[in-house]
Amino acid sequence: MITIQEVTTKIELTEFIKFPFSLYKNNKYWVPPIISDELETFDKNKNPAFNSAEAYFYLAYKESKIVGRIAAIINWDEVNNQQKRKVRFGWFDAIDDIKVTELLLEKVYELGQKNKLEYVEGPMGFSNLDKVGVLTEGFEEIGTMITWYNYPYYESHFEKLGFETEKEYLENKFPFKNVKLEFFDKAQELIKKRYNLKPINFKNTKQVLPYVDKMFDLFNSSYAELSSFVAISDVQKDYFKKKYISFINPEYIKYVEDKDGNLVAFAIVMPSFSRALQKANGKLFPFGFLHLLNARKNSKDVVFYLIGVHPDYQNKGVTAILFKEYHKTFSEKNIENCIRTPELADNIAIQLLWKNFEPKVHCRRKTFRKNI
Repeated sequence: MITIQEVTTKIELTEFIKFPFSLYKNNKYWVPPIISDELETFDKNKNPAFNSAEAYFYLAYKESKIVGRIAAIINWDEVNNQQKRKVRFGWFDAIDDIKVTELLLEKVYELGQKNKLEYVEGPMGFSNLDKVGVLTEGFEEIGTMITWYNYPYYESHFEKLGFETEKEYLENKFPFKNVKLEFFDKAQELIKKRYNLKPINFKNTKQVLPYVDKMFDLFNSSYAELSSFVAISDVQKDYFKKKYISFINPEYIKYVEDKDGNLVAFAIVMPSFSRALQKANGKLFPFGFLHLLNARKNSKDVVFYLIGVHPDYQNKGVTAILFKEYHKTFSEKNIENCIRTPELADNIAIQLLWKNFEPKVHCRRKTFRKNI
């Protein structure tokens, strides 16, 4: 018999976070999160996402053993401001038993129906900066710290339960040697002169901090047209600034500014922490943080996390300036591979941005939708 219980204590929440550690034990492609980091994400007193969202966490039990988990989420900014009558689900994992999946999802339907919402979509987090999508191709590719990994049967579970594909995401990678300076060197010089632009590079985190609020404002404006986008609030900006900026190599943050000091483009790249997180196995201490520090300094793979361009400068080649600056940094660090985080399959503009580097799609993922 399968039973579903709501998570109400910190001990249960820790079990919720730890369930994938047993589900994917000895899987060489799954990348575990840091347990303390996940606990903070789910803490209503620490994560400002809860200012405009509510979430409920459930565990599935079979013969007293945990066999599945799910988070049911309503982003009220999305519901009220965008009129999307949607209940989200995320942090979904389950054994290969469709009844477990079905019973967990029923908790999400209940939340949606209680609040007169019309459909469910997932897996996804609270906002656009959270993980998204069920992996549908690329099961033998190591994940990143900002993607969920899952077994192939997840997709078939959703389809058998009446879900349809809502959005598809592509993940690409290319060797750094594919990045030829001649593709963009002359262009970026012309663009700098034509629009009076200049790149900004950083040597330490202290130099980055005065620009962070501007960067999030630009993020909001540059992604506003995407169908799935929910803007980041001022409180969330402060939270992400404290939580992540000091963690990112300052030399991997690049900005482009106009003659009046306005930010017109930015990019954030991170070293790949995948292998380090596997070694840490969910714990920063006693040795996990050392693995992460080593990856921060020495990883030869980098992950393109975010790129944003002001709407007034989109389609004007401004990203060539960013690419030139990254080319210098990556050459100095002997970077070998460039990995891109999930991008919407229908976002043609972002795909054209990378075409000269001959990227290969190595993973695909989807979110699924069902009317309730």
